[in-house]
Amino acid sequence: MSNQQKIQDAFTNQIEYCRSNGAPITGRMVEAIIGALDESTELGRQVLGWEGNPLADALPLRVAGGFHALHLAGQHGQLSAIYEGAEQAAKDAEQIIAATIETDEAALLPWLDSPPQTNEAGRSSSYIAGLLWLTDQGLPPRYELLEIGSSAGLNLMIDRYHYTLGGVSVGPEDASLSFMPDWEGAPPPDAPFTFESLRGCDIAPVDLADPAQARRLTAYIWPEHTVRFERMKTAIEMVNDRPPNLEGASADDWMIEQLARPQTAGVTRVLVHSIVWQYIPKAGRDRIKQAMEEAGTRATAERPLAWLSLEANRETYRHELIVRHWPDGSEPVKLGEAHAHGAWVKWLGAS
Repeated sequence: MSNQQKIQDAFTNQIEYCRSNGAPITGRMVEAIIGALDESTELGRQVLGWEGNPLADALPLRVAGGFHALHLAGQHGQLSAIYEGAEQAAKDAEQIIAATIETDEAALLPWLDSPPQTNEAGRSSSYIAGLLWLTDQGLPPRYELLEIGSSAGLNLMIDRYHYTLGGVSVGPEDASLSFMPDWEGAPPPDAPFTFESLRGCDIAPVDLADPAQARRLTAYIWPEHTVRFERMKTAIEMVNDRPPNLEGASADDWMIEQLARPQTAGVTRVLVHSIVWQYIPKAGRDRIKQAMEEAGTRATAERPLAWLSLEANRETYRHELIVRHWPDGSEPVKLGEAHAHGAWVKWLGAS
C-alpha cells in the first residue's frame, strides 16, 4: 500500500470513528480537511507527505485539533459556523478550511508536531468497573494504580470522583465531579476497595497550571461533547488544587521501573491505560507486554498483578474494557465496551 493510500485510509478511518462515536461535526471537519488539502500549502505538503504511520500517529486528529483551537479562540466566524452546525457552512466546509489555511497556516502547523492529548476524567468510570470486578475475583482490595499515557493526570484523581455504575455507588458523595454513565447489562459487583497509591507517567505531561497547555488540551475535546468542557474546567481546578502524582517518562521505561519496585503484601499492583496504546511505538508495547508477563510469573496471592485497559478496536470502532490478572496467568477477559468519554458502558461482566 502506498503512503498516500495509508494517509487517505487514516482519514477515512477517523471519519467513520467520529460518526460511530457521536461526533458527526468532527467527522465532517476531518472529511473537509483531507478534501481541502493539497501541495500548494505547507500544511498540505506535510500532511500528504507524512512519513510515519498516519493512523497510529493520529494524524487526522492532530490537524483537527488545530482547527478547533482556532474556533475556540473566537476569531473565525465561518469556521465557527461549521462547529455550530450551520447547514450552509457544512456544505462549504472545504472552501472554509482552505481559506483558513491561507490566513492561519502558521498557527496550524505546530499541531502536527505531537500526537493529541485526549485526557478525559470520564474514562475512570471504566477503571472503577474493572477494579470492582477484580475485587470480586478475590484479589486484595487495595490497589497500587499505575497509569501510562496519563496526559494531564485526570484519571489519577480517580479516588476524588463519585460514580454511579448500574446502581453501584463508589467514591466520595461530595465529590466535585460525578459520573453516571448510561449502563447496559447487569450491575458490576458491589465490592468495596481502596487505593494504596496512584501514580502515572506521560511522554509529554500536560501542566494544567499553564493556561496555554490547558487550552491545548481543551482543543482536543470534540465540540459535540459539550458536557466535557465544563467537566474539563472542574478537573483543571482540581489539578491545580492538588496535582496528581505524574512523571515525565516513556511508558515502557517507566513501567519496567515500577514493576521492579518492591510490592507491599496485601496490595494489588495494576497497570491501567486508556486510548493510548496506539500511540506507543511497537517496540515500547512489546517491552511492556514482556515486562508484564515476566512480572506475572513472580506474582502471588498476597502480591498479585493486574492489567486493565480501555482501548479502541479499530475494526468495530468500539472501545473495549479488557482485564488480565496474575498469579493465575489468566487469558485476557473482555468485561465490556464503553464510550470513549464515559457517556455509556455496555457491561458484559465475565466471571
